[in-house]
Amino acid sequence: MSIEPEAPEPRWAVPPVGGWTADDLDTLPNLPPHTELIDGSLVFVSPQTFFHSWAVDFFTWQLRSLAPPDLQVVREFTIDIDSYNRPEPDVIVFDSDVVPDPNQTRFLAESVQLAIEVVSPESLSRDRETKPVKYARAKIPHFWRVENHDGRAVVYVFELEPATGAYTSTGIFHDRMKVSVPFPVDLDLTAITPRRRAADPR
Repeated sequence: MSIEPEAPEPRWAVPPVGGWTADDLDTLPNLPPHTELIDGSLVFVSPQTFFHSWAVDFFTWQLRSLAPPDLQVVREFTIDIDSYNRPEPDVIVFDSDVVPDPNQTRFLAESVQLAIEVVSPESLSRDRETKPVKYARAKIPHFWRVENHDGRAVVYVFELEPATGAYTSTGIFHDRMKVSVPFPVDLDLTAITPRRRAADPR
């Protein structure tokens, strides 16, 4: 009986001394999709919940339809915080004067005006504690955190306070979200929870 050779351990399974760097995300082979870099460590994405996928789509399309010409919206794209931190927010609003190269894999944090994280059970502490600190340190002006409370979306809105360099809460929204920055939006958050479609009367 022949014995199948064991598959070689992927290079990213053993980090180098000091941890991986932001540039390594573009060169390490066979990384799982949407891998992030947090403090030099690779963070892998767990299977998405339906709520997470629905919420990301909702904010992507709603904000694209409402954003002024000087801002654009993209989903699930990494940003450079520093050499050892390259997180991937679920939705990003960035400056239109940054013309993305079709082959680029990240944005500089200085071009980002809003980062949105939709919380999953496994990302709770990162989205509530770790990432907001890093986004604030990178001087991203606005941060929204979206959570699933008993099947309904709740959005926690934060704005960078220039004097402290930290985020301050500017609102908690349940059924309707109405804010004026980084541009005016008025959103029906109940639409994030899918409804059963009416039967076709024909």
